[in-house]
Amino acid sequence: MSTQNYLQEEILLNPEKREFPEFDLSKLLETVFAPTRGCRVCILVDFEEPAKWIRDFAFRGEEQFEVQNNALKHFYEGLQGGVLAELGMTGGEMYAYKYTYGSNLDMSDEVWDTEGNELSLDRDIYSKYDIVLCISTWSATAPLTAKCKEFNFRGATMHGMNDVILSSGLAVDYQEVSDDAEKMRAALTNANEVEIDFELEDGEILTAWLGLGGQDAQKSHGLCRGTKPDIANLPAGEVYFVPQDARGKFPMKYEDGTLGVLDVVDRDVVKSALIEGSQATIDEHNARLADDPMTGTLGELGFGTQVLPVSYQDIQDEKVLGTCHLATGRDDHLGGDIIPEMFKKHENSTHDDILFAPHKTPNFNVKEVRMIWDDRSEVVIENFRPSAYVMAALRAQHPSELAGV
Repeated sequence: MSTQNYLQEEILLNPEKREFPEFDLSKLLETVFAPTRGCRVCILVDFEEPAKWIRDFAFRGEEQFEVQNNALKHFYEGLQGGVLAELGMTGGEMYAYKYTYGSNLDMSDEVWDTEGNELSLDRDIYSKYDIVLCISTWSATAPLTAKCKEFNFRGATMHGMNDVILSSGLAVDYQEVSDDAEKMRAALTNANEVEIDFELEDGEILTAWLGLGGQDAQKSHGLCRGTKPDIANLPAGEVYFVPQDARGKFPMKYEDGTLGVLDVVDRDVVKSALIEGSQATIDEHNARLADDPMTGTLGELGFGTQVLPVSYQDIQDEKVLGTCHLATGRDDHLGGDIIPEMFKKHENSTHDDILFAPHKTPNFNVKEVRMIWDDRSEVVIENFRPSAYVMAALRAQHPSELAGV
């Protein structure tokens, strides 16, 4: 389905009506990596007790391991069942490492093979494989981005993989995703600042301001071709910035449903105040901010570029056109300056996305997002919908056409 078709008004309003082809592992790997003949590939999964569950695929069919079973069925068995031969690749082994218990935390070096042997990620995986596919519970994009540069491999992170993601976000044509991401990147790049208006249920407007300093916008577009070390985050489809400064207020919905307002000063979330829900949840967040202020530093501003159904996994849902997200914590994998060593404790050095989307934050509306350049201002999101400016960019045949938008 072409860009013009899936950007129709009806599908924008009801993304679940978009039609997707069936998931095709061979097409995905060929499009994303363009692997050279003889390229060696492996799969990483994670468990609390990896030695126990990976041996002889003991996790097979266990309901609590949805992600790992999807990795087994759709990737491992797909590779061994003909995709390796079809693409001229080798390997296809599966290994398991220990849960990190946090988004983008560094992984321990121990890893186990399906015979139960303990190995080393550095010695036996990163240095021996050309492509590493990490299908895990928690995102490993940041640590693998660092490791791929050290050991010269490519890869993809696909945490939280469920059936919706397999049938939509991983079934798309990633050349088209990349093309659309570039169109939107070109439309947003080099902005000096951004203002986000959040509308609460009582009509109150909270505004967050982020200073971008005219930086080049970056994109998560899914293509990881050539020989340069790189990690694709799949599903892809995002344009993002690393904030240089920030101030103001924005709402946050916590995992238990508590709604708070976060105060931002000099790029840092300094405190949270209760709107509704559990005061204990707010107190816990404030205690964490006081103990390790780096946990509140804003490290990312991102915009989705794809028309996708809700998967209830942020890895896909933050890529949906009309949504935006902020993130606190480490951002070195995005080209930022926040590294794990800056945190008081290792377990604090996460990269935590705060997604603003109708299904995730129904208690408030992203009323308007404005990008500001030296000589102009453009609305890019209105009421969780892409603006006319963004739609014109996506419908252009080439980013160079944006001069007339």
